[in-house]
Amino acid sequence: MRENSHILFHSIHQLSRQLTRYLNEALEPFGLYNAQWSVLFVLKEKGTLTQKELCEYLAVEAPPMTRTIQRLVKQGYVEQQAGVDKRKKHIQLTAKAVGEFQAWEAAVLEANEKVLKLLPENSQEALQQIISEWTLGLKGGAVDKRD
Repeated sequence: MRENSHILFHSIHQLSRQLTRYLNEALEPFGLYNAQWSVLFVLKEKGTLTQKELCEYLAVEAPPMTRTIQRLVKQGYVEQQAGVDKRKKHIQLTAKAVGEFQAWEAAVLEANEKVLKLLPENSQEALQQIISEWTLGLKGGAVDKRD
C-alpha cells in the first residue's frame, strides 16, 4: 500500500478541490465561498463560538479564519463580541444571516444532491463510515500513537 499512498492522497486532494469548486459555484450567486459557508453552517448548528473554537472545529489555522470572519463581518453575516476575557472574541450569526440562511442551505443541499447522484446509496453509506472512522482517528491522535 505504501507505493499507492501517493495516489490515494492525491485522489483525495483532487476530490476535495472538485467538491470545493462545485460548492463555490453553487454559493456564487450569494457572494459566498465554501470557507464562509463552513463558518456560517457551524455557527447555525452550534450557536455562538469563539474564533479559537471555530478554528479547532473546522481544522483551520487562525490567519485564514480571521480573514474569513472579517469578510463575513463586512457582509453583515456575523458579529464579534468581546467576552469576559477581552482577548476572546465570540462570533455569532446576525439577524441578516439567519434570514438568508435558508436560501444558502437550499443551494448547498441541491449541489450536494447532484454530486451524490454519482454514487449508489450503499456506496454513500460505506464512504460516510470510512470518513467518520478516519476523521475520529485523526482527531484522537491515532496517527501519532501508531508510530
